[in-house]
Amino acid sequence: MPYLRPVPADQSAPQRGDDDTGRGAGTRPLPGHDVRVQWAVSLAVVLVGLVTIRPMGPSGRGLAVAALFVLNSAALLVRRLPEHKVPPRVALVWLTLGVVAAAALIGLSSSGTGYLFAFFVAGHIGYRLETRQALVLAGFCSLLCGAVLYLRLGPGHETLPWVFGLTTGAPVLMGILNRSQRQAVRAAIDAAESAERAARAEARTAVLTERGRIARDVHDVLAHSLAGINMQLELADALIDTGDLERVREAHAKAHSLVKESLKQAQWTVHALREDALPLQQTLASMLASSGHGDVLTVTGTVREVPAQAVRNLLRIAQEALTNAARHAPGGAVSMELEFAPAATALRIRNRPATRPAVPGAGSGMGLIGMRERVALLGGTLTAGPVTEGPHQGDWQVEAVIPQ
Repeated sequence: MPYLRPVPADQSAPQRGDDDTGRGAGTRPLPGHDVRVQWAVSLAVVLVGLVTIRPMGPSGRGLAVAALFVLNSAALLVRRLPEHKVPPRVALVWLTLGVVAAAALIGLSSSGTGYLFAFFVAGHIGYRLETRQALVLAGFCSLLCGAVLYLRLGPGHETLPWVFGLTTGAPVLMGILNRSQRQAVRAAIDAAESAERAARAEARTAVLTERGRIARDVHDVLAHSLAGINMQLELADALIDTGDLERVREAHAKAHSLVKESLKQAQWTVHALREDALPLQQTLASMLASSGHGDVLTVTGTVREVPAQAVRNLLRIAQEALTNAARHAPGGAVSMELEFAPAATALRIRNRPATRPAVPGAGSGMGLIGMRERVALLGGTLTAGPVTEGPHQGDWQVEAVIPQ
């Protein structure tokens, strides 16, 4: 009787049996193979043989027939053992002895259904053994049973009875077909389970990727905004001791402005998490305006539609760069350029040196790391550092290039 592997309790990490027969508790039969039906058929063969096979008694020929009946019954019922509990060599010996016992029972009994044992054993030979071994042993079963009937009946008897003995090995073909069907079903189940495991692994990877993206977005909105607000409040505290109320009011106004900006950025983030597409140019221009810079976004090249994932990451990089500019170069002019090149989309954010002292404050240290992670996910490159030549020499520039 073929078995499936135990059904796993934890679907995220299915546990398999040691072989393809299924071991331990929780095994279930393959479709179309009900172990209860097969047990019932085996017991029925034994009971019918007990009632019909004669002679059967405590002495002489009856004792020999009874002993052979017990051996045949044991050989028939043992086939219910799972395959992993019977080594192949033991199965070969057991089935060979079963064939000999069945042929001997046919030869010694004078009536009854002793021949059924030979038919059922031959069928199980095809199921339990490899095809070549099964065919050889089934041929031996046919020849042996045919010879026993021929010798018992004698050469002058009708041909049909002993030729009937030659058919006892025929059920081996049914056993072979049954084994082939079992292997095909198992292969299909294994393929389905492998595909399911691959799908679960892919889903877990997607979840982890999405968690990383959300973490970066939360960092961009909360860590940077709160850091800017904190710097303005610290500046206001420092100015209170100087008595410069005008600059204190200016710091508080800037803190309030940053709070409003943070709310806008939070709205952008929620929108980005819920929607697949954001207006890139309009959102960049809005970010420039809300950061307090009057500069206009410069767009070069032929404008085209940018994939949603690239849009989200470019916006977060711009947000990070503007926050860093406000933190490290307060008062410095900021410019932003969006270039649509034939093979890539590039975003450059430059800021001039600070025009007023920056208030010391501890950043999270995740800004540039987060930007590089975003660009790396898209197969692009990111550079950040001072401009050393050209008309923008002395500026700090962040450039993200994402391939088309």
